[in-house]
Amino acid sequence: MSLTEFNRVNGVPCDCGKEHFVPVKIYSGRHALAKLIPEIEGYKAEKVFLLADEITYKVAGERVKTMLESAGIVCICSILDECSEPDEKSVGSAIMHYDASCDLIVAVGSGVVNDIGKIVATTANKPYIIVGTAPSMDGYASASSSMIRDGLKISLPSKSADVIIGDNEILATAPDKMLAAGLGDMLAKYVSICEWRISNLITGEYYCESIASLVRKSLKKCIDNRDGLLLREDAALESVFEGLVTCGAAMAFAGISRPASGVEHNFSHMWDMRSVEFGTAMDLHGIQCAIGTFYSIKAYHALKKKIPNRERALASVADFDFDKWSEELRAFLGKSAEAMIALEGKERKYDKAKHAARLEIILDKWDEMLAIIDEEIPSLEEYEAILDSIKAPKTLPEIGIDPATLPMALKCSKDIRDKYILPKLLWDLGMLDELCEEIF
Repeated sequence: MSLTEFNRVNGVPCDCGKEHFVPVKIYSGRHALAKLIPEIEGYKAEKVFLLADEITYKVAGERVKTMLESAGIVCICSILDECSEPDEKSVGSAIMHYDASCDLIVAVGSGVVNDIGKIVATTANKPYIIVGTAPSMDGYASASSSMIRDGLKISLPSKSADVIIGDNEILATAPDKMLAAGLGDMLAKYVSICEWRISNLITGEYYCESIASLVRKSLKKCIDNRDGLLLREDAALESVFEGLVTCGAAMAFAGISRPASGVEHNFSHMWDMRSVEFGTAMDLHGIQCAIGTFYSIKAYHALKKKIPNRERALASVADFDFDKWSEELRAFLGKSAEAMIALEGKERKYDKAKHAARLEIILDKWDEMLAIIDEEIPSLEEYEAILDSIKAPKTLPEIGIDPATLPMALKCSKDIRDKYILPKLLWDLGMLDELCEEIF
């Protein structure tokens, strides 16, 4: 399945029992920006709210503004600071600059600009078009925005874009690092699909093989074209951009973030939250996801060598002290830990009876789980070669983050979402501390 086939499958029942639907138009390749004005005219829009940041406005926003005005469309601009974070301050600024008489919202940018644009469009209940400036993240087509609220990194429900435009001429202007970040976000899908299948096996969580297959095919296309990415070759730019859009659509198809996000994303969220709280270093989301994937792959291969033991797992959980753990969370993450601690009241993942039930399933399904890891997770050597081909960092010191924080980042990542991922599996097995000591 390709992007051009999306409209044929919208609303078509799937073998998984769901009817997948993503009402979005996607234009990619050279001269894709020419589709902007006809799409806006299709909405009969006479006044447009244009959102960009200082960099993306120079890259393409000014050009878009000229196109709008030449077509007789009134343009109201809001330009975010180039260092803006997707938080209450930036969203509030964008909404305060929004003109309620606008018929449509056009955002020009990628991660932060797109996340804020989707929130504004949701609040205003207006059609939303995103003109991508970098193939750097998978949020273009997703129905959520990655935001920082009260210091906690969350996925906030929002509308997905109605139209997505990725013009190669614009995408090719992105710095090498942003191109590497885009492929890095795609590489995270090795882990996300693996964990989705493992969760389905252990918890019975909904899983769709058709969606997983769509993501795998997109990832393979990106890998096959990776050597041309930093050369700005059309095939490479389009494979990454379309892959990222496809993964966003896959999340919308599934109604959850599972197809594109697992423990590797939680690593990234941890580093973001610590940066907000303590001013520590952070990097582009896709770069952090690629590094998170590196450590996740390392951990999964270490797990394969372990032998589960019922008595050890039950004893470990019997000794677990949630109050003590809560204090460790607060020390590591600051105020953002409070929302994570409160989540346990709903999730109850530390409940001993629930743990015992999960443990029996894990023990019974151990060989099946190992087979899933073998099928989905590449070797560490293969993965490192991919990162080397795009000159992407592999470890935390390369992006200025203290590697001594890795054990706590993995342990804390089990508390950030109500999602069954690697550290929850390791906690269930009573192996979390042991594996952290071994691989970090």
